[in-house]
Amino acid sequence: MNEGRELRVVDLGRREYREVLELQRAVARWRRAEPPDHDLLLLVEHLPVITLGRGSKPGHIPMDEAWLRDRGLDVVEIERGGDVTYHGPGQLVGYPILDLRAHRQDLHWYLRRIEEVLLRVLAGCGLPAFRVESYTGVWTGSPPADAVEMVEDDGFGTITAGRAGQFMGEGAIRKVASIGVHASRWITWHGFALNVTPEPLVNFRGIVACGIPGVQMTSLASEGAPLTLEEAGEAVRRAFPIAFPNLRSLRAPEAGLRV
Repeated sequence: MNEGRELRVVDLGRREYREVLELQRAVARWRRAEPPDHDLLLLVEHLPVITLGRGSKPGHIPMDEAWLRDRGLDVVEIERGGDVTYHGPGQLVGYPILDLRAHRQDLHWYLRRIEEVLLRVLAGCGLPAFRVESYTGVWTGSPPADAVEMVEDDGFGTITAGRAGQFMGEGAIRKVASIGVHASRWITWHGFALNVTPEPLVNFRGIVACGIPGVQMTSLASEGAPLTLEEAGEAVRRAFPIAFPNLRSLRAPEAGLRV
């Protein structure tokens, strides 16, 4: 049994994006000032919103304001890395608020471990799961076997960037989860978005998702794994201590944000 550092998992239900953004910032500030002996994972389903990371480019939201208003889409500029993405119903969003000083002070390592969590969720559903070099996130599909190389030591393969464009154009690889994080004094916030049902996919058509031209977004259900958001959240909770070996996860009430 893992007796390591606690990961307290809090399910916030369905919330407006700006509310949870301020919650993350407040919790991160508190943790920088008074580091506790445990980490947090906030799970949430957002109301429709487009978020712009630090790498976003103006042309990556080609639709005009009227198009956005008609779909009830808010647009929020934020401090995370990455480009433009969409959050909304049918998508499980996770915000790990971890103290990397208790793990490893390396953001590249941290991103690979968040990918590993989601890769394990896909594998547990019986879906192909792999990375694509230079494009942080998690992908599925049916690329040629010789296109997948073992780069990380977690057992999941990677498609090299030089071949990814061809496979995206052929529809052989599809992105199912996006990741964008921020850290200050090794306290992390922001996180990942896993498309669980097909519902989020329509609004990805109005943006250049993750700043990747030609990317096809997909969902667990679209690939043949019809999980509920609750089941997906439980799969994420179980995968965290595997990707982060010194963590042990437990469900916590919302009061756990301050304990």
